[in-house]
Amino acid sequence: QVQIVESGGGLVQPGGSLRLSCAASGSIFSIYDMNWYRQARGKQRELVAGITSAGSTNYVDSVKGRFTISRDNDKNTVYLQMNSLKPEDTAVYYCNAAVGPLPVAWGQGTQVTVSS
Repeated sequence: QVQIVESGGGLVQPGGSLRLSCAASGSIFSIYDMNWYRQARGKQRELVAGITSAGSTNYVDSVKGRFTISRDNDKNTVYLQMNSLKPEDTAVYYCNAAVGPLPVAWGQGTQVTVSS
């Protein structure tokens, strides 16, 4: 069983940057696909970025060119570097571990607020 803890959220001005971290423990991290989702108030949770166990990445169109997902299997951690942040990026960001389309574990979420 894998446990996940997110960190790195906070308040940032438009145009600023944040790096979210997702630390996993309790299982073999490298076998999992890892994903970042977000849920804004009143909206459905959406997939923001994913990285497979092989290192392939994908992004929702709204963050392409601004966000970068990466993983460090030695540290059992996946990162989401967020640049050029916009107010519409404000949401609770969640990390999950998955095996293909099947979620295995979710973190508790970290709040990102983009506001002047």
